[in-house]
Amino acid sequence: MKQMTRQGQAIERDSFSIIDQEIHEFHGGHNFSEIQWPVVRRAIHTTGDFEFAKLFQFSNGAIESGLEALKRGCPIVSDVTMITSGLSAQRLSVHNNKTYCFISDEDVIATAKEKGDTRAIWSMRKARDLGLLDGAIVGVGNAPTALYEILRMVEAGEAKPALVIGIPVGFVKADESKQALAEQSAVSYIASLGRKGGSPIVVSTIHALLAQTV
Repeated sequence: MKQMTRQGQAIERDSFSIIDQEIHEFHGGHNFSEIQWPVVRRAIHTTGDFEFAKLFQFSNGAIESGLEALKRGCPIVSDVTMITSGLSAQRLSVHNNKTYCFISDEDVIATAKEKGDTRAIWSMRKARDLGLLDGAIVGVGNAPTALYEILRMVEAGEAKPALVIGIPVGFVKADESKQALAEQSAVSYIASLGRKGGSPIVVSTIHALLAQTV
């Protein structure tokens, strides 16, 4: 689950040490728990941006729910292929977690065009129809409409993910969709509020969770 080479391990270890030092020395510390902080720290490591220590929010038991789901071999469903491409096959293989993204499927594209909706909405509906969402980890790093659709399905009783990681980036409904995620209590979540986010942060979040499962 670690970096594959000794030099890679040393660089990662030193990077985390610097972040641990500077968060207290220059940024007023943090209030995250021992199992939450590795998620936030890896987001900072991925971006070089300490503001994520102010933006991340966790529902009660979110980390525990995510860890339990991963250990069960839960599917990971994402809104864009950048997430599935970015996840380490070696790390996923530890618990045999499979990744799914339907955003580029021909049927999803055709239906979205016919209905006048986004592909992200219909990709999540395809995941639901295939029975992949219940007990899954859902990662949204790009499309607020995907996050809104997951929340709609949860509220309607159509799906019950184990954890929703909502970190879409952008200017149109990105912040609002994350606020909606943080304001509900029907599903466990990890969110990073504001306009910042993106698929690399979802990937870093899942990697941080996977590292805590072994």
